[in-house]
Amino acid sequence: MYNRQAEVVIENNIRKIKTTARGYEVLRDPSLNKGTAFTEEERKALDLNGILPPVVTEDMETQLNRAYRAYRACRTDLDKHIYMWRLHDNNVTLFYALLQRHMLEMLPVVYDPVVGEAIENYSEIITRPRGIFLSINEPELIEEKLRAFGAQGGDIRLIVTTDAEEILGIGDWGSNGIDISVGKLAVYTAAAGVDPHSVIPVVLDVGTNNEKLLNDPSYVGNRHERIQGKVYDDFVDAYVKAARKLFPNAVLHWEDFGSTNARRILDKYRANFATFNDDVQGTGAIVLAGLLNAVKLSKTPWTEQRVVVFGSGTAGCGIADQIRDQMIRSGLSREEAISRIWLVDLPGLLTSDMTDSLLYFQKDYAKNSKDVADYPRTVVDVSVEAQTRWPDMANILAKSNKDKGIIDLATVVANVKPTILIGTSTTPGAFTEEIVRNMASHVERPIIFPLSNPTLLHEATPQHLIEWTDGKVFVATGAPFDDVVYKGVCYKIGQANNAALYPGLGFGAIVSKAEKITDEMIFAAVQAVASQAILGAEGASLLPSNEDLRITSSIVALEVLRMAKSQGVAGVDPSASEVETVRTAAWWPVYVPVEAI
Repeated sequence: MYNRQAEVVIENNIRKIKTTARGYEVLRDPSLNKGTAFTEEERKALDLNGILPPVVTEDMETQLNRAYRAYRACRTDLDKHIYMWRLHDNNVTLFYALLQRHMLEMLPVVYDPVVGEAIENYSEIITRPRGIFLSINEPELIEEKLRAFGAQGGDIRLIVTTDAEEILGIGDWGSNGIDISVGKLAVYTAAAGVDPHSVIPVVLDVGTNNEKLLNDPSYVGNRHERIQGKVYDDFVDAYVKAARKLFPNAVLHWEDFGSTNARRILDKYRANFATFNDDVQGTGAIVLAGLLNAVKLSKTPWTEQRVVVFGSGTAGCGIADQIRDQMIRSGLSREEAISRIWLVDLPGLLTSDMTDSLLYFQKDYAKNSKDVADYPRTVVDVSVEAQTRWPDMANILAKSNKDKGIIDLATVVANVKPTILIGTSTTPGAFTEEIVRNMASHVERPIIFPLSNPTLLHEATPQHLIEWTDGKVFVATGAPFDDVVYKGVCYKIGQANNAALYPGLGFGAIVSKAEKITDEMIFAAVQAVASQAILGAEGASLLPSNEDLRITSSIVALEVLRMAKSQGVAGVDPSASEVETVRTAAWWPVYVPVEAI
């Protein structure tokens, strides 16, 4: 616990908090505050008599009902988001108890997609700052700022860090991006039981290229363009060294870094300690979990799948890598697996004549230009938005246009005849009726995952995909969608939401005291998630419901722990019960005794 006035102790297997705080100091500390649930004895010892209403609430049921009524009274989702985080700043335990009780309803409000709106309006709605803001202009102060959080080294088990260059589908939001780290950690706690007092959200403020922020008088971050190159790398390295020095037991989670930096940072550090990038690894892993079930139901083996990924950034390439590895596990060579995956982006199909401009992790997938020389090409406009948000891809597009045009998505689908179509493009409506019907004409059971979020950015709706394929499609989405009824069948739309996987993966790494997070641990998480989907009935969801996240996450954590032990990268007693290790480490939002010292 990072409160200097309190510490958590376990006596006779009972968790309690001992504190030197008194009176309003207790009520103003969200980790201590229980409101009307403080007992008579606690009120007397903590000097709370007279500053609390006299009636003692024996349990939190009354508080939960009151809080839920207040939540429902909020007019907009953003208002609900603000209400929930103000509740968090008042009473952490009640916040998580409410979130867990209404997980399916509240998770999209507390985190994705509503967190995107909160980030866009951060400077206007900011209440109590949460987390640590590290500035690239003050690298010498990194350790001092981390110490200011007040945590003891062994207490912190998880740190989520962002530089906010690619937030969800909304792009670069500078220091406002702290809320992505805050929200991510809330999901870790609600979904997996990571102790909220053992985590730190961090934003690396390296500047922003968002002109709106740079010209906004209320913007809270550094007012200069993003700094890149050696200065950026040195800053990240200084942060990693300081975090590892002060919090040696912490898993480092990287979130919403731009394509140029995300994989490079992960590759640099992942062999040395437990670290994980949710956009690179988590997105690919949760998509693979859905694909495992879809491919099983399609009865077409992995060795015969043909995959088109529309959107070749961090997420798209992460998905391609997971599919490649699964094809290899199924018997293909690396070269054969790569040959069955096509990446399409702003400049169309990625081809070998573009390789000088592609990111290093895209180059393996670029198709030989000679092999697609006969594909029809189209000249397209380079929008101002594209030039701003994806300058690298826009530059390649401009060159392709000048030469002879691009090989667009429709052309790729018509020629490749894919069995699997994945969307991570943030291009609304990209999977048109013509494209989908063309795909379905060549495949008995097409697999189509429009994954872009927030919801307004989806490539196609499940309703349309089901109608255009006459109910034959296997579909999962990135944003939440309601069930679809078509020709008497109710189709449950599985959400490929990373929340079903990364909380359990992270918790498994924490409880196993893993030296690093291996590919095998990630695949163990993939299989665990896939196993929780209830298949059988036509239209069944390919992925488990977010309503059951605590169950799913505990199973994921258990399998990750087992894999870490089998690989010899776990730091726990090899003879200890895995089930008990996971069970006893999980934090639950229940009030514990608070003792005055």
